[in-house]
Amino acid sequence: MTHLTPYQEMQQRLAQGWNTWNTRSVLSHVLLPEGFAINLCLREYVGRKYLKEAQVGRIGQREETVRPGPHAYDGSYTELEISWRGLDLAVQSATDGDDLVILVTPRTFHKKPALLVAEAGILWNRSGKLSRQEEVLVGEFSGGREVRVYGSKPLQVDPYIAAQTPYLAMTLDSPVGISTGRKRSLEEIQIILERNRAAHIRKAEKYGDLAEVYRAIQTVMAWDTIYEPEKNRVVSPVSRIWNVDWGGYVLFEWDNYFAAYMAAVDNKEIAYANAVEMTREITENGLVPNFACPYNLKSRDRSEPPVGALMIREIYRKYRDRWFLEEVFDDLLRWNRYWHEHRNQDGLLCWGSDPYEPLMDAYFEIEGVNQLQGAAWESGLDNLPVYDDVPFDPVSHLMQMQDAGLNGLYVEDCEALADIAAVLGKTAEEEELRRRAEQYRQALKALWNEAMGTFCNRRTDTGEFSPRLAPITFYPLLAKSATQAQAERMMAEHFYNPQEFWGEYILPTISRNDPAYPDQNYWRGRIWGPMNFLVYLSLRKYDLPQARKDLAEKSKRLLLKGWLENGHVYENYDGDTGEGGNVQNADAFYHWGGLLGIISLIEEGYIEAPEK
Repeated sequence: MTHLTPYQEMQQRLAQGWNTWNTRSVLSHVLLPEGFAINLCLREYVGRKYLKEAQVGRIGQREETVRPGPHAYDGSYTELEISWRGLDLAVQSATDGDDLVILVTPRTFHKKPALLVAEAGILWNRSGKLSRQEEVLVGEFSGGREVRVYGSKPLQVDPYIAAQTPYLAMTLDSPVGISTGRKRSLEEIQIILERNRAAHIRKAEKYGDLAEVYRAIQTVMAWDTIYEPEKNRVVSPVSRIWNVDWGGYVLFEWDNYFAAYMAAVDNKEIAYANAVEMTREITENGLVPNFACPYNLKSRDRSEPPVGALMIREIYRKYRDRWFLEEVFDDLLRWNRYWHEHRNQDGLLCWGSDPYEPLMDAYFEIEGVNQLQGAAWESGLDNLPVYDDVPFDPVSHLMQMQDAGLNGLYVEDCEALADIAAVLGKTAEEEELRRRAEQYRQALKALWNEAMGTFCNRRTDTGEFSPRLAPITFYPLLAKSATQAQAERMMAEHFYNPQEFWGEYILPTISRNDPAYPDQNYWRGRIWGPMNFLVYLSLRKYDLPQARKDLAEKSKRLLLKGWLENGHVYENYDGDTGEGGNVQNADAFYHWGGLLGIISLIEEGYIEAPEK
């Protein structure tokens, strides 16, 4: 009998039961490991359209609008509101032992009632048999497992419904119930829903005044957690829409390490899954890639900001499972050494992009490789104005600029990984990492620009400081490369400077007086959760309590603005208005927006503060 590792056992536990595992639709409820799906679809007669898949944040005048609601990690309760072509519905689900119940409540009505269509499916080409036996859907699986699905209303006949599997179609002129195992009345379904909803909602109460902050973080993490069939794993990619656009799923390096940290607030196993799966994507040459997606496609030319060891150390400090560190340490060490061996120029790190032979002609396998754009993508700050027109050396494969932010993060990566090595008793590796941290900490001091009173990037071709300022100017504080006096000067002259980073909404990705700030396009002036979070961690290294408090408060307000208005957690936010949905390239339900709230949970003591 094959012996399973603790991690393999954990993944098996995660991939069980009813949940919204199917990334293609938030209206798809799937039973694992069978892959049996109840796909809720809508048929309306005004425009004679059929909604087969629903997503949060789809853009288009006639597209569905989804407001995601509470979602327990284990699928024991989910809730959302959906509007589509004049239909407004509330959709709730809950588990009752091994069974699932669903209630769909219409709030608007068409003259000819629309239909709720519950399509049966078996996902990922798993074995089984589907049938409709009179008014019951039946799924039959190996081992004698049978799942029966019942509706609360008489079935309607419409031979033009665009379904290719057995289904139940019921009118949406009043609430519709669906249940598995046995037929339940609406009253029975409502009792189960109310019980499970109350149990889930109570979990936020211990966060006091920050209950809504917790709900925003937990909800976006739960809805973004899916089953990924290619590698048989539960994981939390950045959003469902991104998954579909990338062919099934996409993991981004720093995004998913941050996701692990956010899940760790109250779900150890989802935290471990994201940290381990991202680390396992390490490439043959030793870098954890910028992206990884189906068919073994990944960015073998570039990584992203080195935050993995930092997040993993903090997760370990909460849960203390040694095997978790053992699962990732060797790959994290290879990755740490990769930066030192491949991105060092004149004693400090630069962003880069290495040439390699692509597996296929996929866009991100070809575009930008061994070019400035590839190096900018490695920064994770794809179109940050700081990197505009910086020369790129195709021989060294490096952007010709030592990056203050990268070097600050790298020192902390060395320190965090050294702490992990100490736990594992790897004395030689710990000493290696401590030496390397000190080496870069001291070298980083050369990027202090006395005239500007902050750390600046420095061109390696001219030796000149870059005059453009982004929040990465504060990351060297994470490495403790500044004196207390220098840190205070940075706060006074830059953090609190309304011409640069201060304002009603903070922190913009480029200073407000930069000519690119009005662009408000992605990393050109908008506000991003990960940047605020890393600046906050940097401030914690010094005696800067007011700046910490102000950053926490303003970040919280920004998160809650979109959350309370429409239930969204945005990928990024407008630097002037705080709006998330005013551009097309700010995903409406992208989990790292929740980092804006994590800051407050740390500041108010609900999460143990990272080590200094």
